[in-house]
Amino acid sequence: MSQQTTDRVHQHYIGGEWTDGEGTGTFESENPATGDSLGEFHRGTEADVDRAMAAAENAFEEWRELSYIDRAEYLWDIYHELRDRHEELGETVTKECGKEISEGKADVTEAWHMVEWAAGNARHPHGDVVPSEIGSKDAYMRRKPRGVIGCVTPWNFPVAIPFWHMAVSLVEGNTVVWKPAEQTPWCGQIIAEMFEDAGIPDGVFNMVQGFGDAGNAIVEDDRTDTVLFTGSAEVGHQIADTVGGEPGKLAACEMGGKNGIVVTGNADLDVAVHSAVMSSFKTTGQRCVSSERLIVHTDVYDEFKERYVEIAKDVAVGDPLEEDTFMGPAIEAQHVEKIRKHNELAREEGANVLVDRTELGDDEIPDGHEDGHWVGPFVYEIDYDTDLRCLKEEVFGPHVALVEYDGDIERAVEIHNDTPYGLAGAVISEDYRQINYYRDNAEVGLAYGNLPCIGAEVQLPFGGVKKSGNGYPSAREVIEAVTERTAWTLNDSKDIEMAQGLSADIKTEGSD
Repeated sequence: MSQQTTDRVHQHYIGGEWTDGEGTGTFESENPATGDSLGEFHRGTEADVDRAMAAAENAFEEWRELSYIDRAEYLWDIYHELRDRHEELGETVTKECGKEISEGKADVTEAWHMVEWAAGNARHPHGDVVPSEIGSKDAYMRRKPRGVIGCVTPWNFPVAIPFWHMAVSLVEGNTVVWKPAEQTPWCGQIIAEMFEDAGIPDGVFNMVQGFGDAGNAIVEDDRTDTVLFTGSAEVGHQIADTVGGEPGKLAACEMGGKNGIVVTGNADLDVAVHSAVMSSFKTTGQRCVSSERLIVHTDVYDEFKERYVEIAKDVAVGDPLEEDTFMGPAIEAQHVEKIRKHNELAREEGANVLVDRTELGDDEIPDGHEDGHWVGPFVYEIDYDTDLRCLKEEVFGPHVALVEYDGDIERAVEIHNDTPYGLAGAVISEDYRQINYYRDNAEVGLAYGNLPCIGAEVQLPFGGVKKSGNGYPSAREVIEAVTERTAWTLNDSKDIEMAQGLSADIKTEGSD
């Protein structure tokens, strides 16, 4: 099992074998905190995806014939390895994607929670008995696997999210072709090694490393029955458009958000500030559920702003492997530039900047980390206007707008919903009526009361509405995407009797 990178070029895993693939291109994984190379990887091509698809298709019939329990046994081996290697793998996640060490470890914990859920579900009831109008008929629902599942996963949860997609898909009897994010191939390498060590049959699990062209080849392949995607809205919508034009093919896409937290006049400000800081700056704002809009009632606005800004000015940015770090680096240089451009856009649109740590001072960057991709909090206040791009466009970084509102909860939710996205949000209030109004009217797939709008648990669906998604590729909801349902009716009588009073009599010429 790979515990550290080596000088060799790492391979794809296709049909139970490690292979260089058909292409000659390679790419590197980089530690975003230091700029150091973590390893070199073969870059997958359409030909490599074709080979992986063929392997998955060939393995499908034999895999589906196994019982749920037998399929789950392979995952139990991985579950134990994830737990046994928790500390080591958490450090690997932190080194490769830059989030601070408690988040790196939590990523691995979330992965084994998902494997535990999927494998444990193998022994739970499947299907439903449905009453029939006719006493002599039995009716029930059965599920069967769809076939080959294409999984395309992001860099910010490089261990957890792949298992959201793949664990359920495999237990339900599907085979998998997976492309990890190009920013985190080392984590992909380790996961593939786990499947190999577990002895999963050849072709059931396949991994092709690479970039968007490899992911697109998975999406467009006729043998892909379902695409599971977590990532940007732009890519997700392209996938949905492509799959939507192919009858019988499905896509479940969980995408980004311009998430908001409503702080009402009845809020506990200790809870409000704590929740907002967690939601804005954990993972350096690089979560699809991170909050970039804080919608605060005028009665508490000044105090909330003062307390929030004080923390944002001092929040610890540094080496993500150190326990006292709150924010690590951004994932790559291009993303730092994207964040800077959004910060400038807010200025152009009239923002009153309260905190600008976009360019960190030399004393804030850890020794030996000068080549990392560093960016700090950017906080501003701005008068609400429905036409402001800074309140509509996702940044995916520590870029936070404070918006003051006057009036009741209805006004706050109106502002909250004024975005093309609808992934996550939170309401902070000691008034249960306000919480319930938000619950019933906020346009989100994930809602939190008196909590940060981050921190999903694997047994709950994870996804959004509007531009944020067209599916929930996790837990029980992903079963809908990777299985077909059959409504089955069985006649226990020698006679045929129909529902709705439909006559079952066969009439011929001359019959009475």
